Amino acid sequence: MRNKNVGYLIIGIAVIILIIIGIFNQGMTQIVNTTCSHGPSCTMYSTIKTQTYLSLAIVGIILIIGLFFILTKENEKIVIKQIKPLKTLEPKKFDKDSLKNLNEEETKIMNLLLENKGNLFQSDIIEKTNINKVKMTRLLDNLESQNLIERKRRGMTNIVILK
Repeated sequence: MRNKNVGYLIIGIAVIILIIIGIFNQGMTQIVNTTCSHGPSCTMYSTIKTQTYLSLAIVGIILIIGLFFILTKENEKIVIKQIKPLKTLEPKKFDKDSLKNLNEEETKIMNLLLENKGNLFQSDIIEKTNINKVKMTRLLDNLESQNLIERKRRGMTNIVILK
């Protein structure tokens, strides 16, 4: 449950308790008025006041807790994953026949990988080629099916490696 929702729930419970205190206080005052013959100097009146103030203080504390939950920020989880450095790969020598079957964009990706020692983050390839994410995924799927590249998951992105 979110902090704000918990805060509203606590404040709602405090309001219900406040209503119950009011009803109880009214009922007790009626009982004391009908049973006490001493008038306003009767000790029962002071007992009702003490009970009322104590219960209102408790409701006040509950309201403060509810407001605290409403006004505080949600906890943000910061996850820092350390990416293991990849060993530098020497670009593989491809035979001309395997690169002939590639279209212009696939050739651009392969050349980019060759220029960058055989490995590059997928997001960097997208940035350097100006190809959208969906099309890039399809192109890399095709290159992977031809056994020219391999994708490995690194945190929230992939690293593309020449095979």
